[in-house]
Parts: sequence; structure tokens; C-alpha cells
Amino acid sequence: MSKQSERLFEAISHLNDEMIDPALEPRKKRKKGRWAALAACFCLVVGVVTGRIPLLGGRSSQPVSGADGAITFQSYAGPVLPMTLREENKNITAQRAITLDFAPWVPVWDEELELERYDDHILVTDAYTLTNHGETDQDITLLYPFVTSLHSLELPVLTVDGSEVETDLYLGSYAGAFEGGGGLLEGEEGGSINLDATESWENYRDLLSDGSYLARALGTAPDVSGISVTVYQFTDPYAPEDRGETSNPTIRAAFDLDYNKTRVLTYGFHACRYDPESGAMVQGFSIPEERESNYGEPFYLLVIGEDIKNLTVGGYIAGGVDEDTPQLEGCGVTVERYESDLDTMLREVLTRMTNGRETQVDFELYYRVVLEQLLAYGGLTAQEKSRYSSGWLEDVASDAEGIQRVCWLETQVTVPAGGSLTVTVSMEKEASYDYSCDRANQGTRGYDLVTTLGSNLTCTEQTATLEDRGQIEILWQNFGFDLDAGIKTVELEAETEHYFLTVRRADS
Repeated sequence: MSKQSERLFEAISHLNDEMIDPALEPRKKRKKGRWAALAACFCLVVGVVTGRIPLLGGRSSQPVSGADGAITFQSYAGPVLPMTLREENKNITAQRAITLDFAPWVPVWDEELELERYDDHILVTDAYTLTNHGETDQDITLLYPFVTSLHSLELPVLTVDGSEVETDLYLGSYAGAFEGGGGLLEGEEGGSINLDATESWENYRDLLSDGSYLARALGTAPDVSGISVTVYQFTDPYAPEDRGETSNPTIRAAFDLDYNKTRVLTYGFHACRYDPESGAMVQGFSIPEERESNYGEPFYLLVIGEDIKNLTVGGYIAGGVDEDTPQLEGCGVTVERYESDLDTMLREVLTRMTNGRETQVDFELYYRVVLEQLLAYGGLTAQEKSRYSSGWLEDVASDAEGIQRVCWLETQVTVPAGGSLTVTVSMEKEASYDYSCDRANQGTRGYDLVTTLGSNLTCTEQTATLEDRGQIEILWQNFGFDLDAGIKTVELEAETEHYFLTVRRADS
């Protein structure tokens, strides 16, 4: 560990150690005068993951295959995963029957648009007949995993012997990694400016095999209420009524800090220049007008560790943080300094950030995933990713919603002695696909599942049924389906960990 990292760990030693992954890249030395605003714009083009927007990746004129022959897609939706028990129970076995239904592929006439429409997701029914071989009733807790992002979260429906049951939701952390900007930005080749989405089922195998990922999801949330924060709150910014040709009057806050002893997080700021070598930082925001959504909202600089020094605030004729930007007379803002803690301020910021907007999950779950993303990859770890070097909490929160993760639904059932019951999971499953026009499997869609990964539930039998609805042509698979011969139900072997199916529309 470098001396810089050692000093940083001393400054934030009260953080939860389990959130700091020792396998992450060490923090890279920043170039002097680097523009975080430019880096953020580049990320938006190259590395955005929100719902179905894929990361840019390599292109190939031939289908790319993984080690087991499965086609590797540029946008990978993740496999269907098997149910597990919170605590292993040797008295319980299961027979699993999974159905892949292409009903959404059937075209439907849209009266308004006057055209046929169809989707490329499928309906998955994953049924488990649980049998109790013991002499007493067995109370068990079931966990059903599924891959999604908060941005596109749709919860599977669990039924027990045909009746829907209530479930609790647990969220895993980011399932992917980070990568550089391809050398297009100075110093970023091999860096961590972009999200690097999970690309294959092997990534999930590595994530889930040892059980630690699930254990973290089931564990308690990190507690940062003991981390002191010096708050600089900026309110009521104003510009002259006669702005002349100035279209974007801006407030800038410039200050000095020791980058080894201080971390700065912000809310509302969107321009930044940071220079660890000289110990200077500039953060800026446009002065909002009444018609804008952030009008009347406070802006925050949150200082963790040693306080900043020599704070100066001024108005400028344009956004960004160019040193030669002329100042604008007649600008001002009220700055209040006070003490708080990280938990209080994050809750304040995230409440404002989500005001009037659906976050798909309740606030406590949302707060937790943002906090975990910040602690694992943001400015509060020695392994900080350059994607978050500006300290903007909006970037962390946006990623926390858009990134792919494994989630679990939990419910409790009682399996009677010597008896059985059936738990059925129904859900929509998005397709894996390519988006580069020169890929040989352009227009194809992929779906896959795993048989035992991350599960302690013993399945004595697993079968898969294909409801093709006459909509598909199978290109590559290892299930053994044969549409021409009418073979649409096959037995799965537990020894074959990964099954894959690549198709395209029959009329394409």
C-alpha cells in the first residue's frame, strides 16, 4: 500500500472495512488541472448504463463465443438463477421445472400507431416442487435471485401452491467493474472512468460462488452516522437582471485542501477542476432561473476529514472552470458553514434528489445502495474510481440506479413432514443482444440459465420447456430442443452448469 493510501486509511479508518474491496484498482494519480466536467461528458457517451442502454464494446464480424460455446453478447442481461435456502436443509429436496415462453414475441396490432408491435423479452416460469423427507414439519426461508437494475426493476411473482405470497427484497451491490476511456482522454487508458458491465455468466459465477456477495446483501447496512461532516450550504444565488450576452452565469467556489486528509462530496455542482499536486479545487454551478427545477434549492459542499481552507466564491459569465473565464459583477450567494454527519447529509441530499420521483424501491433500500456504491468506489475509499473523482453525489446515485446487480426475494414456507408443496416464480426476462451493425449475430437474442450456481437447494430433477409460439428460429443452444421434431421439453443435467439459447425471429 502506498504512503498516500496509508494516510487516507488513517483519515477514514472508521469506515466499514468490508465495503473496501482489496481487489479494486489503486487510485491513479490525477493530471494537473484535469477537467472533471469533460470526463463526465465522455462517460455519458461511452459508459452510460441506464436500463437498456448498453456500454460500448468491441466489434467482430463473427459471433463471439464463450468457453462453453455460448454466444457472448455486447449487452448481457444475465442468466436465470436457481432458488436457494437461507439455511441449508438436508431434509428438503426439489424438482425444478422451468418454462421459457415466447408469448411476448407474438405480434399485436397497435390501433393508435397502425402497425404490429412485439417485445423481445420472454416470460419465465420457474417452478420448484419441494419435498420434506424428514419426520417433522420443516420451516424454511426461500431466497429467489434475479438479475436487474433499479432503473428497470420488475419484481418476480412468487406463489405457493397457486396462492401469491408476500416477499422481502434484498439488493446486491454492483455486479460489474470499471474501465478506462480507451485512451481518448489523457491518462485514462486502463483507468476507471467508465462502467464495465458484466459480460457473461462466468462473471456471475465469480460473483456468487463463495456466498460472500449474498451474505453482504443479507447483512446490515453500513452505518456512517459517526462520520463527521463540515457542511458548506449555498443558498439564494443571484445574477444581475441585465445579463447582457451572458447566457449561463455561474457561481464558483475555489479552495485549498490536503487531498490525503480531506474528501469533498457535492450536491448541485456540475463543474469541477481538481489538482492534488497544488492542493487546489474549484467547484461550480449555474445560477438557476425561476423556471428551472432546482430554483430555490440549496447546493452543498460536504467536507470529510480536515476542513478546506481559503474559500473564495465569485460569479462568472459562463459555466465550466476555465481559469481565464471573466468574472461577472452583480452575482452573489449566501454561504453557511455548519457541522453534521454523513448519514444525516446523505439522507438530506437523496431526499431532495428523489423529490417527486419514483425510485422503484423504498427510501431505505435506495439510500443503502447509493451509500454502498459511494463507500466501495467513491471518494471515501483509497480505491476511488476516477469516474467519481469530482465528488458529485448525483453521479453516484445515478449509477446506483442504472447498474446491474443480483437481487433476492425472500419468503417463508412450511413443508409438512413427508409432504410436498410447489413454489412457482413468474417473471419477465430481458434478452441479451448486440447493437453493432457489423456483428454476425446482429438481430439475434440470447437467453440463458444456470442449474446450481449460488444455490444450496438439492434438485433431484431439472427440466426445461420451450414455448416457442411459432415465433423463433434456434441458432445456437445446448438445451437439446428440436422444433422440427417436436422436442420442446428436455431434462437438464446438474453437471452442465450453464444452458444457453440464441434465437432470431422466424420471419427475419
